[in-house]
Amino acid sequence: MATTAKRTTKKKAELPVDGTPSQMLAARILAARNDLTPSVRRIVESELGEEGVLRALTLFEGSLPTPSDPMRHPANAIEAARAELSA
Repeated sequence: MATTAKRTTKKKAELPVDGTPSQMLAARILAARNDLTPSVRRIVESELGEEGVLRALTLFEGSLPTPSDPMRHPANAIEAARAELSA
């Protein structure tokens, strides 16, 4: 008896319509690149507060097209956001 392979399709993550700006940006990044979940989670769970998390996520997102950009590392984006907030 022949078996047929079950075909599955990945459901894209839905973007939130309500939420903080940082939550919406995080969801947008993950909708485009779910492989970045650990990095986005690290930024979101940092102790920067809403403004800092949003800035770190913005820096991180802007770095994605350039592999050598230091902001691709979440720790660097977090520290840069922290420095900007304290300046």
